[in-house]
This record gives sequence, C-alpha cells and structure tokens, in this order.
Amino acid sequence: MPHSSRQDAQVWLAIMAAVLTTALTAVSFWLSFEALHDLATDHRLKGERAWAWPATIDTFIAIGELLILRASLMRRVDPWAICLTAAGSLGSIALNVAGVGVSDDPLDYVTAAVPPVAALLAFGVLMRQVHEFLASRQGVLTAPPVPSVLPVTPSAETLEQEPQEASEWPEDEPEVTEEPEPVKEPEKPEEPPTQRERIDLVIRGLYDALGNRRPATRHMTDALEKAGLPSSEGTARESRKRVEAAEPHLKTLPSALAA
Repeated sequence: MPHSSRQDAQVWLAIMAAVLTTALTAVSFWLSFEALHDLATDHRLKGERAWAWPATIDTFIAIGELLILRASLMRRVDPWAICLTAAGSLGSIALNVAGVGVSDDPLDYVTAAVPPVAALLAFGVLMRQVHEFLASRQGVLTAPPVPSVLPVTPSAETLEQEPQEASEWPEDEPEVTEEPEPVKEPEKPEEPPTQRERIDLVIRGLYDALGNRRPATRHMTDALEKAGLPSSEGTARESRKRVEAAEPHLKTLPSALAA
C-alpha cells in the first residue's frame, strides 16, 4: 500500500475511534445521570434539583481525568487528580448499585454498575487520544531550527598533523639562513549545501522533533514551507525516501498523526 494511502487510512481510523469514543462517553454518562436522578427523586429531590444532583458525583470523573491529562503533558503525577477520579468513579458506581435496592437477581446490580464503569473507561480512552494529539502538536511546534550550512568535520590528514605539530619541539635550533616563504595559493571557500541537501536536513530533523515518529506529508510540507524551500508533496516524499534509504531504521518507526 502506498505511504499516502496508509497515512490517510490511519487518519480516518483515528477520527472514527474518536467519534465512537465520544458517543460511548456521552451515552454512559447519560445512563449514569438517569440512575442517579431516579435515586435523588426517591429521596426528596424534585425537578431541576433532582437533575442537578448527579453532577455532584459524575463531574468529579471529568475534572479528575482533565487534571490527569494536564499532568501527563507536564510529565508529572498529580495525586489530587487521581483522588478526584477515584472518588467520583467509586461514588457513582456505589450509588448506582444502591439505587437498585434489595433484589434477588444479581444482574440488576450488574446492569446498574455498567454505566458508571463504562463512563470512566470511555472518558479515559478519550483523554488518551487527546493526549497523543497534543503531544504530536508539541513535537511539531518545538522542532529544532534548520542549520543554514552543513557542519564541517576535520579531515583525517588534519587530525594526524595536529598532534605531530604539537609534539615537535626542538631543543636547540640551529642557525639557518632565512629563505623566502613559498607563495601559498588562496584557499577555496567551502561550497554551500545544495537545495536538495537542505531539504533532506529539514526532513531528517522532523523524525527527532516528532519523538521518533515518521513525519506525515503535512508535517514535511509545513516544515519545508517555513524553511523557504520547495514544499510540494512530491518533493517531501522523495526527500523522505532518500533519508530512509540512508538510515533504514527510520522506516520502521510509527507514523505521526497529522493535524
């Protein structure tokens, strides 16, 4: 399968997973709200107050998950966020089960516990997808600057000559007559990198900037456009082929999700 088709398929699968996860989250919270509303109605809360009361339980799950997402993006652990999520989840499950009352059928309790458990798991999966998307965006925004010239590495002859020159220290210099210094030819200036080499440098830098992931076509065209280089999709894909041919392990990295 061509790279572009495979990337498009990955994007569509990610979108479908996000839509289904959002729908599952909404349905699970709605069912949990309904059960808690019935419980509140049976205990002297009526009308709008009966509908508002479930939010005092289930909203802790949403707040805790959002704080956990924030902490993970900051690369740290937030104990308060974990406690909020656990308190909201356990409280919602316990109250949903308690609303059943006394029953001889164990499935009544299972049916009551499924909505809050599904709400917790579905919301956690949704936050995980949001985390991956924000992490990929942060990798693109913090990409290192593209060097304007190629790094100059000393030649083997220079490395061999330097220690020899440092070690040669004559004890007694004999008197010699001064001879005219030979005329040295002016050194030729180093040739700047070609446009093709600059494009390959930009594409290679994206693998590190995206956290060891293969850049998508959108990533490559955006980076080339910012560097003032030709930014067509064909140019980007050809450069990626050259980079991965020079470093075959890059081809096995997971693909980054294009925004």
